[in-house]
Amino acid sequence: MDLRSRNHVRVTARAGAPAVVLAHGFGCDQNMWRLVVPTLERDFTVVLFDHVGSGRSQLSAWSRGRYGSLHGYADDVLEVCRELALGPVTFARHSVSAMTGVLAATREPEAFAGLVLLAPYPCFVDDPATGYRGGGSAAAIDELLESLDANYLGWSDAMAPVIMGNPERPELGEELANSFCRTDPEIARIFARVTFLSDNRADLAAVPVPTLVAQCSNDAIAPPEVGAFVQARIPGSRLITLNATGYCPQLAAPEETAAAIAAFAGTAR
Repeated sequence: MDLRSRNHVRVTARAGAPAVVLAHGFGCDQNMWRLVVPTLERDFTVVLFDHVGSGRSQLSAWSRGRYGSLHGYADDVLEVCRELALGPVTFARHSVSAMTGVLAATREPEAFAGLVLLAPYPCFVDDPATGYRGGGSAAAIDELLESLDANYLGWSDAMAPVIMGNPERPELGEELANSFCRTDPEIARIFARVTFLSDNRADLAAVPVPTLVAQCSNDAIAPPEVGAFVQARIPGSRLITLNATGYCPQLAAPEETAAAIAAFAGTAR
């Protein structure tokens, strides 16, 4: 299978420039990065792709066996990197995709110059036994998944404005809701379980490449404790707080997001 078609890979090539690869999170596609790309492509080769089951990827390539865990998505990341042969890349990854970057970089560190983990979540479920604060209690996450199963489109319309934040800019929430609605509901239900029930906290300590953790200053989904948790457990990583509202700063604050990625990518060589 042609990997470029499978993941709808697009490359904005700049001769001799280091590569930055951008990966989207649950319910989204590469279009979520469109406002960041013009800044990055001035100095970098920019790679965009859709996770299988999202956007314009080949839906026929999706299987529950491969994509029933984040490891299948990490496999795709490594295969795309090998196919493009761009040398060590800086991988900027949003939300649950941050953990696919963690898994991929741990397995093949030579493929990566560095990771940018944007609003990362190693585990959505709170863990009272260790004091870890995620996105909610186990009961709350179960209720969220039950709501998604019962009425995916209704869930999308209700959750998108909460995830996006920025109520004074309703068009952003509408865009995210439309993105959710373009995703096949059955694939979305399974990806939701992978997203909300995975626990990658133990994988963080094994990340062997330079890492930037970026969180938003006002985010109803990812509390600041999550970013601090990730940074504290990835050796040598750095944490910054973007002056952005909501869980999707690549749309809400694209200039600041692009600047942070570019500054890190320029030094992580």
